[in-house]
Amino acid sequence: MSGQRHSTRQLMKLGIAQAVLFVVGAMLGRGLGLLLGLDAFGSGEYSKREIIGIALVGLGGGAGAQAARVWYVRKYGDPRG
Repeated sequence: MSGQRHSTRQLMKLGIAQAVLFVVGAMLGRGLGLLLGLDAFGSGEYSKREIIGIALVGLGGGAGAQAARVWYVRKYGDPRG
């Protein structure tokens, strides 16, 4: 435990980076789903193809948010201690 406190400015950078990369990741997940023929918003029914497309959007968004966190921890250290 380093005891170092993170400034509000640093934590704001983390929040903004996570928000932006979440959206970018979700868009990439949607694009990958479309390339594979798995349209999350396709027919209005929830078949396996739509559910897998929705999962790809969620996984992409989650991966983007985690990538932002990894960047922050490498640059500023872990904000949790």
